[in-house]
Amino acid sequence: MAAPPRVIALINKFKANFDYYQSPNYNEEQLRQEFLNPFFEELGWDMENRSGKGADREVHYEKRIKAGAPDYGFYVGNQPRFFVEAKKPAKNVCADPDAALQLRSYGWSAGVPQSVLTDFEEFSIYDTTVRPKVSDQARIARFRCSHYLDFGDLWNDIAELFSREAVLAGSLERHEKKRVTQTVDAELLVDISRWRKALAQNFAAQNPSLTEEQLNFAVQDTLDRIIFLRICEDRDIEPRERLRATIEGSGSYSKLLRLFDAAERRYDSGLFRTRQQQALRLDDNILGEVISELYFPKSPYKFDAIPAEILGQVYEQFLGKVIRLNASHHATIEEKPEVRKAGGVYYTPVFIVEYIVQNTLGQLLRGKSPETISDLTVVDPACGSGSFLIGAYQYLIDWHRDWYASHSPDKQAKKGFIWRDDNGIWQLSLSERRRILLTHCYGVDIDRQAVEVAKLSLMLKALEAPEQKNLLTEQMLPDLASNIKCGNSLIGTDFFSGQLTADPSERARINPFDWRSEFPDVFQRGGFDVVIGNPPYISYSGRQAEELPDNVRKYYEDHYGAMRWPTAHSLFIEHSIRNLSRRYVAFIVPDQIGHLDGYQTIREIISTHSNLRDVRYWGEHVFVDAVTPSLTFIADKKYKGATSISLFEQETKTLKLYNPDFLSVPYCPYILAWLVAKLRSYL
Repeated sequence: MAAPPRVIALINKFKANFDYYQSPNYNEEQLRQEFLNPFFEELGWDMENRSGKGADREVHYEKRIKAGAPDYGFYVGNQPRFFVEAKKPAKNVCADPDAALQLRSYGWSAGVPQSVLTDFEEFSIYDTTVRPKVSDQARIARFRCSHYLDFGDLWNDIAELFSREAVLAGSLERHEKKRVTQTVDAELLVDISRWRKALAQNFAAQNPSLTEEQLNFAVQDTLDRIIFLRICEDRDIEPRERLRATIEGSGSYSKLLRLFDAAERRYDSGLFRTRQQQALRLDDNILGEVISELYFPKSPYKFDAIPAEILGQVYEQFLGKVIRLNASHHATIEEKPEVRKAGGVYYTPVFIVEYIVQNTLGQLLRGKSPETISDLTVVDPACGSGSFLIGAYQYLIDWHRDWYASHSPDKQAKKGFIWRDDNGIWQLSLSERRRILLTHCYGVDIDRQAVEVAKLSLMLKALEAPEQKNLLTEQMLPDLASNIKCGNSLIGTDFFSGQLTADPSERARINPFDWRSEFPDVFQRGGFDVVIGNPPYISYSGRQAEELPDNVRKYYEDHYGAMRWPTAHSLFIEHSIRNLSRRYVAFIVPDQIGHLDGYQTIREIISTHSNLRDVRYWGEHVFVDAVTPSLTFIADKKYKGATSISLFEQETKTLKLYNPDFLSVPYCPYILAWLVAKLRSYL
């Protein structure tokens, strides 16, 4: 592909006036308007937003939104795909390590695969999957640095990577990498795990009366709060360096606790509510090590660029382990038993979350207004770190913003629902983001630490967008104690019926949960509109059957027909369809549920209480590092179409089968479709 005439004209113009463009009087803004904007327009990008897409525009001018960000962010939907940092031509881009570090840190933190540093004279392409270091030279993690006189010959290579059409087709992800990938989620997990170990060992050594449970919460609370405040600093919500100031001099932990108290008064969300921490001791040097590694030059992270989804992925893995105390009160980190049974922790990919949310919540919102969906509710009964709730919340944010922006936006702005940012884009106000979260999103999990992380993730999502200045004095964050709760979703308080007194340790271990008393307003309306999630992949048969207490097994057998083929995901499906949902239930589950004879009962339960809008087979590698053939199903209690639609996908090839008797006959079509898809994948 030859370079377009407009690009050739830009090259000739730059060459003819080279000395002028190299002068100190020629700045970045002029370069962007004269050269970079037309250059990327020739790659198919809508640089001036002529299509009028609003917040969904393809190109965001990041520095207008937040200080320190690259000049351009190129987006597909709400997801950044690559960044471009512009420098004036007087700079030597190919030899500028500071500019490269700035770009790489932001791109790496945001989780994009590649980004560009350019002054038009030179065009440097960086691999932003490589963890940046302050000592890195400009050439580190760079694919190439090209000269503008070579753009004509290299145009085909540039277009194959960065044209809009190529990016939509996944060009950046497919580009061969010659280095070991060090993704931000994997690296942050390593760092957070190391900080947890250091805090746990010092808390245990300095506070010999701490129990295991108290130790786990002390470490979790400290880390959650520190990370939250550090993120708020990078988002200009908290004063810069305020957290680091606590480790200057002695008495660092006392100063940190005072900072937590001030944060609780400001945010009033429960996140900083003191538990037993005031009475604890922690060495200054340990706290200093943790906090100092959150700042440059020790930290490679741009915390304002790390989305809540990535933090959720990190915490999902983090929660797979627990702090244990040995006989000497020494703290160690061990994998949780339930994680060992399941073979690890597998975070649900964003594309699965988006698919389920769009086809459940999206269906309910179609043609509605904010007033008509004021009582709509979404729940994840096994919410973990909150991946599905984050996806649902983001969808609700986008839907409300777009609705307000297209229905008399100036009036909606006067009501405080939306506001214009520096790019003239309508954004949802913080108060409205807060209201939406409290009104519509709910979750339950048996793991108390997971519940706290889910709250944290949702709070960070609420603060993710740019906000009007001088409006941060109101209660900024919601208190999610009434929305995200800890309990055993499958076992009600009737578990202890007939017992005059229940052993406190047994009650704490079972942790029964009464859905109707915990969410009375929801069940007065008949239940949740949407139940979504990724239930635990735990079997209660075979060797694992011995680990299920007899009283729990009897309770399941008395309350769930699905115990004929005992798995946790079957029980969650039955409970959700029969007791929790008034409309949709949509889960990702092992594909065996669609065809094994043992799952016949749960298929009959689904069929009896709902119809299936959609069943989709996603293949074997949905989850990273796990071969787990999976399918998603969407059950709809009000759907009047065919009993099921089975849709199977193998990469880009699809095979559709329509089988009205999907749930009531042996699932031969499923097996046939799977085999055909397999064969087609090798053609």
